[in-house]
Amino acid sequence: MLSGKRVVVVIPVYNEGVVVQALIPALPGFVDKVFVVDDGSDVKVSLTLQKTKKVTVLRHIINRGAGAATATGIVAALSTPADIIVTLDGDGQHDPTDVDELIAPLLNGAADVVVGSRFLADYASMPYLKRLGNHVLNTVTLLLYGFSCSDTQSGFKAFSRNAAQAITISIDRYGFCSEIIGEIKRHNLRLSEVLVSTRYINKSGGTNIFDGIEIFLDLVVERFRK
Repeated sequence: MLSGKRVVVVIPVYNEGVVVQALIPALPGFVDKVFVVDDGSDVKVSLTLQKTKKVTVLRHIINRGAGAATATGIVAALSTPADIIVTLDGDGQHDPTDVDELIAPLLNGAADVVVGSRFLADYASMPYLKRLGNHVLNTVTLLLYGFSCSDTQSGFKAFSRNAAQAITISIDRYGFCSEIIGEIKRHNLRLSEVLVSTRYINKSGGTNIFDGIEIFLDLVVERFRK
């Protein structure tokens, strides 16, 4: 608990069990609970993660996608007395010690949702195609939702309890990140962005051009459905 606020972390994982086992101990000590959502991994996330009451592993029988896994984790977090819910990727690209900075705008009442952005400073370490893809999807998100964010595809976010309850994640796969930006606009929530560090352990991982096309199509369908 930090400043009287209960902080819960959600980590969606797919075939990243080894990485997440190293990630969890590096989280700040004030984190009260961690939900690891195993999204149908080929090798199940080890139950040794649940040796302490702080960690609970949830499982999807089949791989449904990062959006579905994140939604499952947020629902689980809301079943606890969480005041702040943090989501971060399970591939190790986010520095868990950045959680402290990420939640600061929530603690001081300046925001309802905080995005950990890789684009508020020099991002030369990001592979070129990833930079290009992110800029394209930032533009698509702006055109569809009329809301600007420097890093719409960041999975490193923090939500107040009220914001997490208001936001609906309908897209099962990667498009959910942009969908959340649209939900922020739809519910008139306050957004802040905080610079976070990024470590590209697997530079060939993450989204590719085919994922980008899928994200675009999912966003168009979802935008006109709501």
